[in-house]
Amino acid sequence: MIPKIRRGSRTHGLLAYLYGPGRRDEHTDPHLVGSWDGFAPDPGRDPQATLARLAAALDLRVKQAGAAAPAQHVWHCSVRAAPGDRLLTDDEWGTVAHRLVRAVGLAPDGDPDGCRWVAVRHADDHIHIVATMVRGDLRRPRLNYDYKKAQAECRVLEREMGLRQLNPGDGTAAKRPTSAERFKAERTGRPETARETLRDAVRQAVAGAATEHEFLTRLRQAGVRVKLRHAPSGDTLGYSVALPGDRNRDGTPIWYSGSALAPDLSLPKIRRRLAVGTTPHDGDRSSAARARRNATRVGEHIATTLHGDENDEKAAAELVSVGELLDAVAHTSSATTRQELHAAARAFERATRSHVRAASGGVRATRTAARGIIRAGAALGRGEDGATTAMLVSTLVLVATAAASWHAARGHAQQAAACRQAADHLRAAYHQAAAVPMRELQRVGLSLPKAERRRYEAAIRTVLPEHHHSRADAARHGREALLATLAHAERAGHEPEALLRKAIAMRELDTAENLNDVLVWRLRRLAHLPAGPADADDQSPRCTTTHPAQRNDAPRRYRRWA
Repeated sequence: MIPKIRRGSRTHGLLAYLYGPGRRDEHTDPHLVGSWDGFAPDPGRDPQATLARLAAALDLRVKQAGAAAPAQHVWHCSVRAAPGDRLLTDDEWGTVAHRLVRAVGLAPDGDPDGCRWVAVRHADDHIHIVATMVRGDLRRPRLNYDYKKAQAECRVLEREMGLRQLNPGDGTAAKRPTSAERFKAERTGRPETARETLRDAVRQAVAGAATEHEFLTRLRQAGVRVKLRHAPSGDTLGYSVALPGDRNRDGTPIWYSGSALAPDLSLPKIRRRLAVGTTPHDGDRSSAARARRNATRVGEHIATTLHGDENDEKAAAELVSVGELLDAVAHTSSATTRQELHAAARAFERATRSHVRAASGGVRATRTAARGIIRAGAALGRGEDGATTAMLVSTLVLVATAAASWHAARGHAQQAAACRQAADHLRAAYHQAAAVPMRELQRVGLSLPKAERRRYEAAIRTVLPEHHHSRADAARHGREALLATLAHAERAGHEPEALLRKAIAMRELDTAENLNDVLVWRLRRLAHLPAGPADADDQSPRCTTTHPAQRNDAPRRYRRWA
């Protein structure tokens, strides 16, 4: 169940909307399912009852309190069933309403002076509770933390009624689009609301940015309108953004401040992130492949530290920087992986905020990696390279999985769920990016001489922990790619068994969906092997031993990987 609380000043106006047809004729059979005394007039079922009578009954004590009544005396809470929940009866919705007004303090059990309220149902999946905030003794109710109390009571009701168990919130989530914003997006043909589009634009602009000026410049280059708020001294205090053409009924642009988009997108918090800085580059833009290799190395370090004894503040800072890295990868992705990577970045955004205060430093390497990807992407079109992208995304799956475990261990239910959702999108993106390079590696593996294959198989069985043997054997296509990679590594001057031990020791393999694929990318990075056939521009340092592909007599199957 999802409660949403608002306050207002027009009892009759709200009732007219709830009993009316709705903005798109979506309201059907509006009627009461509960009230403060069980006898409130119901204009939906009683021909003699009117909206005016119901509003007057609700407002009786507000009128009696006169000037002592609050200006916004209407407490309005919509309660929606989660997608997939069964259809609740009127009696069950009435129970929900009674429990919520009791939980928040509007009408405690046994209190004859509780506030007046009604619950209106005009759809199958939700109700609206309307209460007036003046008690029978003409005092105001104590509604401290009413949203948190309503959330907690909904979690209890879900368990008792056998409904879907939603994750409890902690107040750190970004504000959701309002109904009016969603209706406007549908009316204007936009796939999402302006708030969501702008939130993504700001996050991508700050990813790897070195200075505040660069951040604002990126926003403008993305086609976003930017308005700065200045102090009398001329110092910049904040910023607001708007989409071109997004205006209200008066023709004025609709501006959103950074903090209105998400709690961590206010200018002071962005400045705190920018203060970490990035490692200076030598002035040349790196290739897309090299930028992704560097990001892979950073991601492996983060995945390891999240599983270790990292202090919470530093780990929280690492998660924020991982969000930047995902934004950078999504921003420079190709059409093949763009949808899944954007979905992964958007899902992981929720995991970057919790009540654990992020440390102010220690994440320069991750921000530098994000900056390198953005710079390389700008230099090479969309900066997409299937093999190195697959290498990086494979590592990011492990990072998201480690982040889910970290959040779950600290009771951050929503953040842990967001990490798992991001991991699912990253796995889908990985399969898209890895399809071609893994297929090429599999062909090489299948063409290896039998004696060579047996030798590499023996090395794998010797080094790989026994409880992983069945998992590795199950994915035969990935196994062929692993054999090909060991062959490439040996021809580059590495000892296969020793290199394999090093790859396995980098971090645990229990959370890997495809063990062979993970080892392939670890080995190729450790041995400085090209990630795929599109990496001809990746001039990473390699072993000085002559690679067979560098000789004229090299077998054809190795020349393409030079």
